[in-house]
Amino acid sequence: MRQAMSVSSQAQTIPRTMAAMQLTGHGGVDKLVYREDVATPRPGPGEVLVRVTATAKNNTDRKAREGLYPTKEKGDVTSFQIGGAPTLTFPRIQGADVAGRVVAVGEGVDANRIGERGLLDFNLYPDERRDLNLAPDYYGHGADGGFAEYVAVPSAQFHCVDNPALADAQLASMGMCSYQTALHMLTSAKVKAGEHILVSGASGGVGSALIQLCRILGAIPYALSQPDKAQALRELGAAAVLDRSDMAGFTDRVRELTGGKPIDAVMDLLGGEMTDHFIDSMIFDMPQRSSYPRLSIAGASSGNESEIMWTRIYLYQVQIFGVSHGTREEAEQLIEWIRDGQLKPVLHAAFKLSELHQAEDYFVNRSSNFLGKIVIVPDAQWSEHGAPFALPVSA
Repeated sequence: MRQAMSVSSQAQTIPRTMAAMQLTGHGGVDKLVYREDVATPRPGPGEVLVRVTATAKNNTDRKAREGLYPTKEKGDVTSFQIGGAPTLTFPRIQGADVAGRVVAVGEGVDANRIGERGLLDFNLYPDERRDLNLAPDYYGHGADGGFAEYVAVPSAQFHCVDNPALADAQLASMGMCSYQTALHMLTSAKVKAGEHILVSGASGGVGSALIQLCRILGAIPYALSQPDKAQALRELGAAAVLDRSDMAGFTDRVRELTGGKPIDAVMDLLGGEMTDHFIDSMIFDMPQRSSYPRLSIAGASSGNESEIMWTRIYLYQVQIFGVSHGTREEAEQLIEWIRDGQLKPVLHAAFKLSELHQAEDYFVNRSSNFLGKIVIVPDAQWSEHGAPFALPVSA
């Protein structure tokens, strides 16, 4: 039995040790080690201690584990280090999109927060600016995250969401890693109501968030995905779904869907050779446009290098926006939309924390019917928060 420790301003005793999945180095899933004797964190000044009930899995977990964030040398095995120095040290507990309950508070935090259910703004902000985030890092990379039973985070970034219509696993699936990235892609490109927006990688976490956010902003989203996901994406809000497995005649198909109008802005999560097709969809009739073509990029699942003629960029005045994380203001706006029920969870399935290896394999080798987020639930919380969303036995 775990020993309990006393934490100031708490409603219950907290165990001295906890279960957690630790990343022990760059490499395969064998670098993820499940332990039940990890020291439970204590909340520092201005922090809350959260008992984790669910944490969404993101593609960045895999990319960080495999060291797939090179910014200069192609063959580098490296972590996300935009601040100038690596912050991923081992062992590290990954998991950015954390939902749970406050069980203790640190100095300076109102004890009335104990018992609150909330969702974490996953950013490790470099400063206090609310509208700018120039050196982003995140929980699960530069600090321990939610693939554990407990996590200590800033009180101001753990936002109360008490909407009873949302289960904890559903709340985690709406985490900031996907939704804030999606919103920042749209705000960077200054997307406005009535515009035609192409969303690539539409069935993933960021893509499905983009479709919903376009509708909130009044824009018209067109999804690029597999045909067997078309119905679900249309139900989510896509005006139409284009088949990503058949890019021949892509621009002609866009013309048909938009009534002959070019795409106003592309939200690109694919990269690779797809990027040139996306530019084509925006520039085929420049005099008809009312704004510059805009390309927001926040992923490269189809390839980290795109071959593009620069004359196509500067002669057609294509504006390109690189997006990783968003801002405090955007996070707070998303929380309001979640509380109001304007954003809907797109949850695919839940896995036990001890089965994270299987979840990683399923995520990488997922079948064509995969849509939405995978959520990881601590074993101790499984019966209440995970089991209702487990994969069918035949999956």
